[in-house]
Amino acid sequence: MRYTHVDVFTSRPYSGNSLAVFPEAHGLTGDRMLSITRELRHFESVFLTRDPARPRTHRARVFDLTGELDFAGHPLLGAAGVLHDLHAPDAADGGPADGGPADRVTWTLRLRSRTVEAVIRRSGPRRYEGTLDQGPAEFTRRPYGTDGAARAAIASWFSLDAGDLDPRLPPETVSTGLRYLVVPVRGDALARARVATPLDAPLARLGAAYAYLLDVTAMEGRHWTNDGLLEDTATGSGAGCAAAYLRRHGRLGDGERAVLRQGRFTGRPSEMTISAHGHGTDLRTVKVGGGVVIVGEGRLAALP
Repeated sequence: MRYTHVDVFTSRPYSGNSLAVFPEAHGLTGDRMLSITRELRHFESVFLTRDPARPRTHRARVFDLTGELDFAGHPLLGAAGVLHDLHAPDAADGGPADGGPADRVTWTLRLRSRTVEAVIRRSGPRRYEGTLDQGPAEFTRRPYGTDGAARAAIASWFSLDAGDLDPRLPPETVSTGLRYLVVPVRGDALARARVATPLDAPLARLGAAYAYLLDVTAMEGRHWTNDGLLEDTATGSGAGCAAAYLRRHGRLGDGERAVLRQGRFTGRPSEMTISAHGHGTDLRTVKVGGGVVIVGEGRLAALP
């Protein structure tokens, strides 16, 4: 059973967010997919099954170390990059004259709860640029900007004080597939932040499943697992929520593209291109893009 090792949200191998993509996952159970993900110990792995009735369409199942996810950013973008590397048309059927993969192909990925599209183009040998359309944004709870006690409590979850939060912007729960509490910080707060308490219960009270710290001035973010034990290098789903948040609060123009950085504190710097289309809370399209580098291939035994 073959898999491809890719790095996402980077143009250089061994940076960005790593991922294992299994392009032919027929017959694997969910339990086996979870076991494989834990064995390889990437932050996430994605397992693909071709839809024979629809061209360039695959079922995608994404797992992290604890279970299956309804949505994710870097696994889907990485999966589309691998599919492009394996299956994009060449000069013989309408691709570029040099025989390389077609310049621009849209791949459809069907998750268990929704379907998304990723546009991929070749940028160099085994290097691709992609954009994932995450669809509309949903603002599930009111902002927390007027409640000083709530802001202080939120700051304390990350070993920060209320003064470390950006006073111009409120913490707010946003979803483009996964529900994130976007927490705007300022100064050196992003560098000092640490998860000080398990986040599952306090986030649930605010309608969120995860948290994304965002320095709006520096355009840089951080995200950890809710127990604080692992820091993510580049969080595509969180970046989508950040894009929606920035557009809602007038920090990003309608359809304007901006670069959001993450991963500096993990030693794997990453860059995500973000945009959002719409006004206020009516954001119909949120997009997150970046580079995909094919690092290498591997093979696992098909054990019972």
